[in-house]
Amino acid sequence: MPRYIAFLRAVNVGGRVVTMGALRELFEELGFAEVATFIASGNVIFETPSKAEAALKQKVEAHLKASLGYEVATFLRTDAELAGIAAREPFTAKELETAAARNIGFLEAPLDGEAERALMALQTPDDEFRLHGRELHWLSRVKQSESKLTNARIEKAIGAKITFRGLNTVRKLAAKVPLR
Repeated sequence: MPRYIAFLRAVNVGGRVVTMGALRELFEELGFAEVATFIASGNVIFETPSKAEAALKQKVEAHLKASLGYEVATFLRTDAELAGIAAREPFTAKELETAAARNIGFLEAPLDGEAERALMALQTPDDEFRLHGRELHWLSRVKQSESKLTNARIEKAIGAKITFRGLNTVRKLAAKVPLR
């Protein structure tokens, strides 16, 4: 049975608190199996016979909105996709020497040329990006809290929603859901 990881945007930030137990129950209500959460930032692992990712995404988002009362953008990846994301290293060894923070941004779809140009225009000497399909790799030479870039600023530039996770979180999550 296919296994997915849902990366939820805006869970447990901005006063919107959802316990991981409640989040598990919401996914179980959808008929998903082997539901588990990983840290309190909105990462949910689940299995379902469905391979229709777009329909799954809509189903999850509609259920979360109805249950929580607000929109929760959902970004789905299979366990195989997550393994590839965790293993990918788009930055050179020299670039990595100066990294203070590394994040992966999850997008619904690859960016078109205009959105990609707008994103790349946001780069600074402290912040570099690499796009790979539906993921944005972000290397920051300053602590994330010191960067002038924010999720909202990036979303405005690209005209699409995105949610970020630290590279360490992504790698730990990939290790938790090894390929079968």
